This record gives sequence, structure tokens and C-alpha cells, in this order.
Amino acid sequence: MCPVLFHVGPFTVYSYGLMVAIAFVLASWTFSIELRRRKIDQNLAGTLTLIALVGGIVGAKGLYLIEEWDAFMKDPAGMAFSPGGLTFYGGLVLATIACVAYLKRKKYPLARLLDAVAPSLILGYGIGRIGCQLAGDGDYGILSDLPWAMGYPNGVVPTPPGVRVHPTPVYETIACLIIFAYLWGTRKKPRKPGTLFLIYLVLAGLERLLVEFIRLNPKIALGLTEAQWISVVMIIIGAAGLYRFRQAPPAIEKSRKE
Repeated sequence: MCPVLFHVGPFTVYSYGLMVAIAFVLASWTFSIELRRRKIDQNLAGTLTLIALVGGIVGAKGLYLIEEWDAFMKDPAGMAFSPGGLTFYGGLVLATIACVAYLKRKKYPLARLLDAVAPSLILGYGIGRIGCQLAGDGDYGILSDLPWAMGYPNGVVPTPPGVRVHPTPVYETIACLIIFAYLWGTRKKPRKPGTLFLIYLVLAGLERLLVEFIRLNPKIALGLTEAQWISVVMIIIGAAGLYRFRQAPPAIEKSRKE
């Protein structure tokens, strides 16, 4: 594992931070491609990426500090400014609220934009998980003796010497790339506006729900972790929306040819 990549004078370049930056750049790029295809202002991609970046980092760090409140109270500065320690769903919620608020204020077509950004969201998340793998920030799984199991002795949250665990960040990256390939490959299919985003909610929620069963996160209710409960909500919202669309009259968005 390599939490710190290199130093440039007084500045330290962390592997996690670099991968998050790459994730935002690639997500913004794919989002702009889809905006262009849908004949929507491409500059919107950069604006929403900036809003999501700020809201995502603040939300992810904020939820992590709430989850680790006792440790945070013992070392507020160290916990707040550590290179690791981000809870994805906190970032997703705050970034979503901020972006939706901006879009509503500017009167953009919300459903179409949610469809446009869906592939980029899962792509960015999957690349960000590479940062978790490189940093060894505690997102790994339970003990394992599988051939591909590994230890994180040099991680931000190290495993004990000789201990091998499930490399769950790798699992998530692979799953997210598969989901991205599906969403990206089917994005031009004529559908009712909002459908692709609902599919994203179901698939992203299912991915996280399953991987949590072999991760170390504490259970909070009925044997499920906090992330799993949020995933369940995502799956229910997505599935309910898709079911409602299927029951409604067939009003679909016309496909646009490039």
C-alpha cells in the first residue's frame, strides 16, 4: 500500500486524494460528453462537478466524524484534516442536495440531467475506491484465505502483520466499472426521463449492500450496517420509481442522433 505518493517541497501528495481528483475529472468529462449528446450546455458539467466536489468532501468527512465521534473529540484537528476518513454516502447526500438545489434555482430539466450524470456517478465512485485500496484506509474486508486476499500493513489503518483480508475496494471498483459499462452502453435507449438514474440507484445500492457483508463496518440494526440501510433506501426508491414508470402510460424521451 502507498498512502503517500511523493512530496513537492512542503506539500504531500496522497494516493487517495490523487485518485479522488482523477475520479472527479473523468466523471466531469463523461458527464460533459452526455450533456453534449443531449444538447444541454456543457459548461454545466464543470459547475456541477465543482459543487459536487465541495459538497462531497464536506459531507463525506462530516459523516465520518459523526461516526467516529469519540475519536474526533480526542483529536479534532487530526481527525478533521487526516488524508483518510471519508464516508461515501455522506458525500453523496450533501453533494446531491447541493446540485439539485442549484439545478432547480437555474430551472434546468432535472430528470434529464439525473439520467445524464448517472454513469459518471458510478464511474467516479469506482475510481475513488482505487484510492481507498492504495491508502489502506480501513475500507478493506474481513479475514480471508482466498488466493487474492491481501494485507494492508502500511495503510492509513494498517492490518496486523501477516493478516490477510478481502480487498473490498478492488471488488467495488470492478463492480462499478461493470455498472458504468451497462449504464453508458444503454444510455441512448429511448426511455422515460429519470429511468436511467433510477436504474443507477438500484445497481449502486445493490453493489454496496452486498459488499458490506464482508466488510468490517459495525452493524447498527437488524444485522445491517449504516451503509447497507442507506443502500436499501436507494434500492427501494429506484425500484419503486421504475415500477411506477412501468405502470404509467408509455411517455418516453425521443432519442437524439449525433
